[in-house]
Amino acid sequence: MTGETPADRERERPRPDRTGRERGLRRTAELAGIGLTGVVAAVMLSFLLLYWTQDLPVASELYAAFRSMGRAMDAAFGTNVFRHPIMWQSMAVGVLVGVVAPLVGSFLVHREMALIGETLAHTAFAGVAVGILVTSSTGWNGSLLLVALAVGILGALGVQWLTERTDAYGDVPIAIMLSGSFAVGTLIISYGDGLTGVNIQGYLFGNLAVVTPEGARLMGALSLIVVAGVALTYKQLLFITFDEQAARVAQLNVTGYNTLLVVLTAVVVVGAMQVLGVILVAAMLVVPVAAASQVARSFRETMYLAVIFGQLSVIGGFAVSIGLGLPSGGSIVVTAIAVYLGSIVGSGSSVKAISSHG
Repeated sequence: MTGETPADRERERPRPDRTGRERGLRRTAELAGIGLTGVVAAVMLSFLLLYWTQDLPVASELYAAFRSMGRAMDAAFGTNVFRHPIMWQSMAVGVLVGVVAPLVGSFLVHREMALIGETLAHTAFAGVAVGILVTSSTGWNGSLLLVALAVGILGALGVQWLTERTDAYGDVPIAIMLSGSFAVGTLIISYGDGLTGVNIQGYLFGNLAVVTPEGARLMGALSLIVVAGVALTYKQLLFITFDEQAARVAQLNVTGYNTLLVVLTAVVVVGAMQVLGVILVAAMLVVPVAAASQVARSFRETMYLAVIFGQLSVIGGFAVSIGLGLPSGGSIVVTAIAVYLGSIVGSGSSVKAISSHG
């Protein structure tokens, strides 16, 4: 006998109305976070558009107003950052990465394909190496990121081709593509060493100076493509993520949607490598999703929280990078890991199975 009365047990039992209120507040907070993230991303996209069209009559006035706002922010915060367009374009790329990387990463993590991002990053590095070789040998002055994008997409299709002919998404084809593409990249870089002034370390470790106006605009366009692709195929991607065999039985084009997912991953990786670098880019596909999985109760909630955590990681990482003069990639990833550890502490319990509903 514990001396506990039925009235005591009734008081300790969670009340349905309180549970409903807590769920409602949680949902409201998540939607507010997603809304704020969307606003920040829209502002950054607007800046990239204004920066591109600043010579047009109406755009020039709006661009001047944006510059004035940046100077006012510097005066308010005591910084010398927001008045420079090059910093805004770098921050715009980072903010967009904080949206699209966790968005795609949510499917990759739950499919146990976390290393695919690392593989495609190394493939994109081979693309940068190919672009450098072409530039040095022909005098072509096009964007290295476009070459990296083309090679990255080809690498994604290659990974998909290998996995379809081996065990489904086994480690072997991914390891082969990861090591092989990086080996090709290093050979090409070594062969063309000294022929060009491209900062290879910036692409390896991430550097705000690597972001060019063309690269920032490319990231803006790629972000819109990724968000639209996920939105239009969300149900299908969700189906193959949690039950691929049932999706095949339902005669869903599983191979096609798998290919779409890896191509979207390649697109995200190429855009993100500007600020994160080849070595660290996969972290933004995985770490925010891992943090969200600690506290989320459904897959949809995981996606919402992953995007919010990704945005916090990017903004916090930029603050560390700019304030201490450290590389942007490492700063963002360390901040993301801090968010992950905080989510573990905040969850207060072990992770439960994620539901595909809600």
